[in-house]
Amino acid sequence: MNVLEWRTYNPSGSKRIIVTKELPGDRWLKILQGENFRVEVCTSTNILSISEIKSAIANQCDGAIGQLTEKWGEDLFSALAAAGGKAYSNYAVGYNNVDIAAANKHGVAVGNTPGVLTETTTEMTVTLTLAATRRVVEADTFMRAGRYTGWLPSLFLGERLTRKKVGVIGAGRIGSAYARAMVEGFKMNLIYHDLQPNTALEDYIKAYSVFLESRGEQPVSCERASSVEELLQVSNVISLHPVLDETTRHLINVTRLNLMKPNAILINASRGPVIDESALVAHCQKHPEFRVGLDVFEDEPRMHQGLAELKNVVIVPHIASATSWTRQGMATLAASNVAGILRGHPAWQDYDITTFLGSSPPNAAPSIINAEAIGIPLYSN
Repeated sequence: MNVLEWRTYNPSGSKRIIVTKELPGDRWLKILQGENFRVEVCTSTNILSISEIKSAIANQCDGAIGQLTEKWGEDLFSALAAAGGKAYSNYAVGYNNVDIAAANKHGVAVGNTPGVLTETTTEMTVTLTLAATRRVVEADTFMRAGRYTGWLPSLFLGERLTRKKVGVIGAGRIGSAYARAMVEGFKMNLIYHDLQPNTALEDYIKAYSVFLESRGEQPVSCERASSVEELLQVSNVISLHPVLDETTRHLINVTRLNLMKPNAILINASRGPVIDESALVAHCQKHPEFRVGLDVFEDEPRMHQGLAELKNVVIVPHIASATSWTRQGMATLAASNVAGILRGHPAWQDYDITTFLGSSPPNAAPSIINAEAIGIPLYSN
């Protein structure tokens, strides 16, 4: 790594932190500098290799902030621990790029950045749904090419969402927020699949249904599917929000694609590998009325051959969380994770971590995944 691609802040700081990409805003940097940490930031936009990150860790490194595009496993955690490192934070809510067992083995605390992406990612997921359903990108391309010669009854016919059925796979923070948005926005009936019942979501939809009836409108329904297959067969729109592990890799494959309605809408703003892209390309080629919206890809940044040529697929470059507020909030949480651990603070355990974005954050590390595994005490008032 060229030394010119790293920028150093507070060079006389007592502890050394490396950050593998420039992060939005400046609050995160002020947090680290305020702790008298030396902060070294990689200014290259290239994805760093394991060897490049190990080189940056060098012989003395107390903490690191990395990206979901990097593989943090045995090599990096052993190097970080050998250099005196105690804290790593992923600049993401997901951490399937992180080997938690390796971090535990070397006593390194691993942080992530949940709680600030929910609404922003939900908004993009809804955006992809509408863009795919109403063929917005196709129509935009058509207009820019100068092919529009006047209104036609059959020009770019899409699907109607109102009162149809939306299927949500994974009813966590974002999946639940998306479900509520589609039910309230378009009075869609909800079917969801999750390993555990989401009673809060079910109660919310039930209360909304009562409200509709009080206004003389038809109620909406909410049901928990017993299987993914059940959900796929009955849904008009399917949105994917599962965690990524060996049970969900290629969750959507040839068999399950063939269970869906031929004009279904499939949306993925969660993890790329939950869809078998080869199977998806073949299915979309065979079923032009089947429409897809993708923010993530199986082998980022590469797309599977043929995907880019499909008119019935809307593709955006992993920008579901890309608002200034969210990305700056993620940076604040990542820095607070590292600073909190290095200061010896306990780990926050409340679901709501937005208090760390305020002017008087608690003396805690906001989100440490492996706190109990490596003996970090939990915060209590």
